[in-house]
Amino acid sequence: MPTSSGVRPLEAARIPIDPEAVLAALATPVIVVDDADRIRLVNPAAEQFFDAGASVLAGVSLSELVPSDSPIFALVDQARLSHGTVSEFGMHLETPRLGQRLVSISVGPVVERPGHVVLSFHELSLAQKIDRQLTHRHAARSVTGMAAILAHEVKNPLSGIRGAAQLLEQTANEADQELTRLICDEADRIVALVDRMDVFSDPHPFEQDAVNIHEVLERVRKIAQNGFGRHVRFFEEYDPSLPSVRGNRDRLVQVFLNLIKNAAEAVPEEGGEITLTTAYQHGIRLAVPGSDSRVHLPLVVSVQDNGAGIPEDLQQHLFDPFVTTKRNGTGLGLALVAKIIGDHGGVIEFDSQPRRTVFRALLPMVTGALSARMEASER
Repeated sequence: MPTSSGVRPLEAARIPIDPEAVLAALATPVIVVDDADRIRLVNPAAEQFFDAGASVLAGVSLSELVPSDSPIFALVDQARLSHGTVSEFGMHLETPRLGQRLVSISVGPVVERPGHVVLSFHELSLAQKIDRQLTHRHAARSVTGMAAILAHEVKNPLSGIRGAAQLLEQTANEADQELTRLICDEADRIVALVDRMDVFSDPHPFEQDAVNIHEVLERVRKIAQNGFGRHVRFFEEYDPSLPSVRGNRDRLVQVFLNLIKNAAEAVPEEGGEITLTTAYQHGIRLAVPGSDSRVHLPLVVSVQDNGAGIPEDLQQHLFDPFVTTKRNGTGLGLALVAKIIGDHGGVIEFDSQPRRTVFRALLPMVTGALSARMEASER
């Protein structure tokens, strides 16, 4: 029976399929190495995984990507000797370029090319990162509720306490006046903290439009280089073909200003470096709570620094309110980042080790009606 397109099923099956197109569509990183362990082919997911383009990886020895004592080489040898596919689950893959990743690896021979093998990498930590992002969102909601309570239940009593202290100061002796001034100063400090939390309690949805993320990053970089980041050397690794982000420009500026400011404070005074990266990542979708829909998050914006790293005991709670490594910090900056990224339907996650800390924001791109409206506006 012919199909709706007029092509019989058997005829359709004989239509040639481009293997490279199939490989490019996979969300799993795949590389092919020859009999000398040199890389001959990578798919886009592998470019993202190894943080390098195909032109850079082509011809590179596998030992330049992973340590020479890695179990990967034993798997490669075993696949060549057995002429069959071998796998290892839960392998810790650690390199200066990748950081530490928990992966499962499958290695199989290419029958038509003796000595050539295909390696596919399945990162196990992605689900953990998504779970961690949901925890970040819950933390942001907690701050939102806390901000509303503080605004109503704390600021008003503080105003009365401060007024009473000022009245007492008028009739107090010099020693007691010092105490009343202390009361006023501490009340002002608490009010200032509550005011900083007001941003969390705004219940109104914000306007979203098509945002050029590179313009956002350039603006933030200029602010940094003319202020808190004067001592930092910035590097930019942008994908110029990246589509627009669906979001709010001012709030995204706030997000990356916070991340870059944290990075600038973390790097050493001499030799401090921050790398800003944008990339397109295939296959990442996040379920929207309370519905059957899924948000596609293909746009990845990374802020990497060469600071000392985040203490391990803080990493699980880094986006919680009032968690900070700074002497005079409030611990609200990253909680605000988590809230804004969550409001965009995105994901914020990080990897940290000494001299390499990376914060990655996964964001939705412009699609559908908004994209059509943009094109109409440009015309």
